[in-house]
Amino acid sequence: MTERDPMTERGPMTERDSVTKRGTMAVRRSERARRQESYRKPWAVAAGGLAVTAAVLVSTVLSTGPTGTGVPADTAGAGEVHSGAGATSGRPASASEPGAEPEPEKCEDGRNPAESLKPSGASGEAVERIKKKGKLVVGVDQNSYLWGYRDPTTGTIEGFDIDLVKAIARDLLGDDGPDRITYRTIPTDQRIPAIRNGDVDMVVRTMTINCERIEQVAFSTAYFEAGQQLVVPKKRARVKGFDSTMRGKRVCYASGSTAEKMMKSARYAALGAEPVVVPNQLDCLVRLQLGEADATVTDSALGAGQAAQDPSVELIGEPETVEPYGVAMNLADKDLVRRVNKVLKDFRKDGWKSSYDRWLADDMMGTEGKKPAPPEPLYRD
Repeated sequence: MTERDPMTERGPMTERDSVTKRGTMAVRRSERARRQESYRKPWAVAAGGLAVTAAVLVSTVLSTGPTGTGVPADTAGAGEVHSGAGATSGRPASASEPGAEPEPEKCEDGRNPAESLKPSGASGEAVERIKKKGKLVVGVDQNSYLWGYRDPTTGTIEGFDIDLVKAIARDLLGDDGPDRITYRTIPTDQRIPAIRNGDVDMVVRTMTINCERIEQVAFSTAYFEAGQQLVVPKKRARVKGFDSTMRGKRVCYASGSTAEKMMKSARYAALGAEPVVVPNQLDCLVRLQLGEADATVTDSALGAGQAAQDPSVELIGEPETVEPYGVAMNLADKDLVRRVNKVLKDFRKDGWKSSYDRWLADDMMGTEGKKPAPPEPLYRD
């Protein structure tokens, strides 16, 4: 019986085709292993040396800019890294109480915050501004393995979010090379200030769309969905879930994150965890490695990346929230929002699956609790 290729439906698969397919899969596994190994080296858990190296590297990543203002500096390709400070407060995106079935957030006026503007290929003021300068300035992460991270072997920033940035650049500027994109690596709590101050055209950085944020920045339609989950050491974990085992334990999360909002809400604060608040999620992984935190609260998507990066930790339990990721832009740039939604409409059909397979499939499988697929777009007009 001849074997058919379910991905291409090009007819019977010959022995040569079968060998080629197996070879391609082996190359993919080899590339993934190389990527994991190279990225684990400076950050992996270790007794002494490597863990200290990780702490030093994170300290370097989080150093403030030359002006002392906390505004990140421009980077093209490799780039330099700067950070700032700040925090947020309020209710969590969709969590009602620990262990409850999560539901999408609804705003006070009944709106779903994930609703955006209908897509359009028109060029308004914001799109023309980007075309005139010939460069797209994007706020990204360089510390979130598989999403937005700097590959130590090449010095380039790569990941699922970066694939989306490149798709947007190709649509707006006809190319996605380093002469067309400036990556500005920013910490979690500086994403909104960077947009509002005009330091970036947009932020593509695993940013959750929620009711509080849509009052400050505009969002595209959702391109991914995650939820708050726990990352703990595989061995001798002291925290077992969002329950009584948290009391008195050091629980780490990033300043300005939806994890912080959730853990500060009344019902989660009542669990009695000792908060460890840091500028970036990667800091939490380093704290776990150094024994300075007992658990991390983070998006399931980012947690899966941390578990892939460091095999001594793991995601446990189920997501506590429903959190859609969107591209964030200035509230005034409505034409840019529509243009990005046009890119996302095409990306869902032609680019999302290939990017998912390349970056996330091996490590995210099962964390979403459903067959991987992009969220359906929601529009308000």
